[in-house]
Amino acid sequence: MINLTINGLDVSVEEGTTVLEAARFFGFPIPTLCHNDGLTPLGACRLCVVEIGEEPGTNLVSSCTYPAEEGLKVRTASERVIRSRKMILELLLASCPQSKIIQDLAAAHNVKTQRFKQEYEDCILCGLCVRMCTEQMMAKAIGFSGRGENRRIGTPFDIKSDVCRLCGACMYICPACQLRCTYTEPEKAICGACANLSPPCLEKEGFNDMMCYMSPCVACEIKKD
Repeated sequence: MINLTINGLDVSVEEGTTVLEAARFFGFPIPTLCHNDGLTPLGACRLCVVEIGEEPGTNLVSSCTYPAEEGLKVRTASERVIRSRKMILELLLASCPQSKIIQDLAAAHNVKTQRFKQEYEDCILCGLCVRMCTEQMMAKAIGFSGRGENRRIGTPFDIKSDVCRLCGACMYICPACQLRCTYTEPEKAICGACANLSPPCLEKEGFNDMMCYMSPCVACEIKKD
């Protein structure tokens, strides 16, 4: 067993466990976007960053790819971590402001606006579709190409794939494809329906400060209809 400390709590996990798995097992929530339990960790979105080590020599690492180590000290919600996550969410909103998944993550972390130019991209390079196609559908019909700002996802040589079965798994798992909100103006990039409407499922005394825990949110669905 590996012994480590998460947010001041001494815990033990099996060898081979990632920091993300360890934290979630013991009830410490860590947001993720490019991570899926059925796929190989990639650490592309960096939303799952945590702070490891001791002051003043701490580092930020992606918890989905960092293995639990003996004596490791982890903080999942330090000021530095929260600040980094909010910056990442602002960048994601700038790239794909119409993604309901990204909007929900931003709202959950109190990101009410973003300071960057909106690009309205149709891909955030999280790699979920590539891993889904390769590891679950066993097709390998799509993959990454290029580097840096030229990095993109497509078929080999941009030729229609003979192995693609049109199963739709890539669209199902893609956070940019799930566009339920239609806001296109910078000041309206975040839906905020959950924060602006009274939660219909929690109208009982003593629950006035609670948000709706249903997924999809009932308030959002009512507003949409």
